Amino acid sequence: MGSAKQGYPVVTRVLGKIAAASGESDAAFLSRLNRDLRAVVHEVRRLTSNIVEVVLRAPIAARRFHPGQFYRMQNFETLALRVPGTTLAMEGLALTGAWVDREKGLISVIALEMGGSADLLAYLQQGEPVVLMGPTGTPTEIPHGETVVLVGGGLGNAVLFSIGRALRSAGSRVIYFAGYKHAADRYRINDIEAASDVVVWCCDESPGFSARRPQDRAFVGNIVQAMQAYASGALGKQEIALSSADRIIAIGSDRMMAAVAAARHSVLAPWLKPEHRGIGSINSPMQCMMKEICAQCLQPHVDPATGKTTYVFSCFNQDQPLDQVDFAALAQRLAQNGVQEKLTALWIDRCLKLLPPPTERKAA
Repeated sequence: MGSAKQGYPVVTRVLGKIAAASGESDAAFLSRLNRDLRAVVHEVRRLTSNIVEVVLRAPIAARRFHPGQFYRMQNFETLALRVPGTTLAMEGLALTGAWVDREKGLISVIALEMGGSADLLAYLQQGEPVVLMGPTGTPTEIPHGETVVLVGGGLGNAVLFSIGRALRSAGSRVIYFAGYKHAADRYRINDIEAASDVVVWCCDESPGFSARRPQDRAFVGNIVQAMQAYASGALGKQEIALSSADRIIAIGSDRMMAAVAAARHSVLAPWLKPEHRGIGSINSPMQCMMKEICAQCLQPHVDPATGKTTYVFSCFNQDQPLDQVDFAALAQRLAQNGVQEKLTALWIDRCLKLLPPPTERKAA
């Protein structure tokens, strides 16, 4: 309230100047603000059995997006579904922008249903207003004329669509290792191909995937094994050699990123430049997502040369040097609310069983 009291005269003067310069009526101005600033659901799409894409119409938020940034999203409590004893209002979800259409004002966010608020996304209705903050976080650095290796695990692949496209537009070459636990987990194949010069499709279970383009490869096993097989020539001729990589960007689970961080100095070391950069998009627990405010996302870094510990707010800059991230601390932070998260997931699952499935509800 104190900030509003001090700020409203300044805002009023600025708006007055804009109105005078444009000749726009108050009604037209407010209509434009509602159209450009309010976020509403444009479409909800199911990509896999447990991954949902929500397309939002939020013109200003779409125009200001840069690859690697994310949004904080939740539904309005007054519009939330209700079952006896429970209002299904979401907590604020950190959702990375998969793609944006600036001309149409559309933003795509993709979420994994793990229990909790993410399970409520499928129940959003077309035209429903939502709370959307952002884009926030620091955009991913997009180098010009480099060879960049993208390493995506599961949902992390959604983050890399826009990054890969931006890298290629900047004249960089992209080798993309796309990893999945199950064959049914893969989605947006065309987007991944468009974001890369070469894709290596990795799957933990047999028979794995088939590559559609002549330069692409497929591998059954984990993503580090796939990188080793590609680098050694076991997958055939390399359209772009891993040894030419200037940087590696890994986005996925903390365990996957930790494995890639370690492999760069062990099994992959013979095929990597000593001076290459390793970057991970760190998925610390988040709460306010307002950049260096609540410290829920605080992530320790350990300097490998001196052993000195420093701290980073991950919601301010999620792209962090793989060699400095304390992955043991990250794993502990991600597990700290495990009991509450399991109880919440069980309760929400119970509540959703009292509702018709999302498709039936929309049809009604």
